[in-house]
Amino acid sequence: MSFRETDALCDLYCKAKQQGYGFFANNIADTNTLVGLLEGYSSKRSDLIVQISSGAAAFAGGGNKLAGLRILSYTVRELARNYPIWVFINLDHFTVNEMDLIKVAIDEQLVTSIMIDASAESFNENVRISRTVKEMAEPMGILIEAELGKIKGVEDEISSDEAFLTDPQEAVEFVQRSRADLLAISVGTEHGVSKGKTITLRTDIARAINQSLIANELNIPLVLHGTSGLLPEQVAEMISYGICKLNKDTHYQYVYGRAAHDFYLAHTASIVPPNTMPEQTIDVDHIFAMSDWSPRKEHFDPRVVSKMIRKQIMETAMKLIDQVGSANKSIFR
Repeated sequence: MSFRETDALCDLYCKAKQQGYGFFANNIADTNTLVGLLEGYSSKRSDLIVQISSGAAAFAGGGNKLAGLRILSYTVRELARNYPIWVFINLDHFTVNEMDLIKVAIDEQLVTSIMIDASAESFNENVRISRTVKEMAEPMGILIEAELGKIKGVEDEISSDEAFLTDPQEAVEFVQRSRADLLAISVGTEHGVSKGKTITLRTDIARAINQSLIANELNIPLVLHGTSGLLPEQVAEMISYGICKLNKDTHYQYVYGRAAHDFYLAHTASIVPPNTMPEQTIDVDHIFAMSDWSPRKEHFDPRVVSKMIRKQIMETAMKLIDQVGSANKSIFR
């Protein structure tokens, strides 16, 4: 396993674009999601891209983003040693406000790639910021993903009330000037909870962007954010137009929450004291030492519900791998 060899990540995207399949890039904030992903991707023999957002870093670090970034990066590295696939880490939606964190991530080689999000800035400022990060990262062999256009909705600490679709001609100029290795485009998807059947997905724009870049000898991987609500046929069409990386966060968050909900609902009677118990005997601080009723440790131990969560994440990952066609495509040797 390696999580920071740029040559391997370049090969990953190049092969995917040539052969017409893609990769979901999956956000993590704890080990439950990570272990579930590692199990699912290993079972399917697919290489894995995990993403760390600014908010996830803050969560993992108890409010300290740098500590959380290091914790998540080291955790990925250590756990991934046990799996026969390549594992890559991408910083997701880091902005100019986190430039100090970006610098540490580069200097300490905590990641394989960085998504610098300057899409809220003017075109020229977006180019300047993206180019700056590219020049910082290039000597350390870290790829840069930049975004042109805005995705509607809220994802972690990034929000936009409106969507601004990517212009194909601007995309060519942007890649030429920024020297970005990957380009995230806006074609109608939304961050957060959305329904694919109600999304007006501008596949014509994706096709035009890809064709324009190729015509100008800029055949780089394209990225699609806000994919959790897309239907399988929409995903397949986007991959056919040069999309190699599709971000996935909200979907896994729901699977995580639903798994925990279903488990605790099924075991409510062994965790929550019955309504018939006298008030004076409900002594949570001493685990009901003075009561005839007591909870069952095999149901309230957090490791038990975590196993259920990991299993659901694994099964979801395996289905999504089949959706983008990356099963049995690992380049790990």
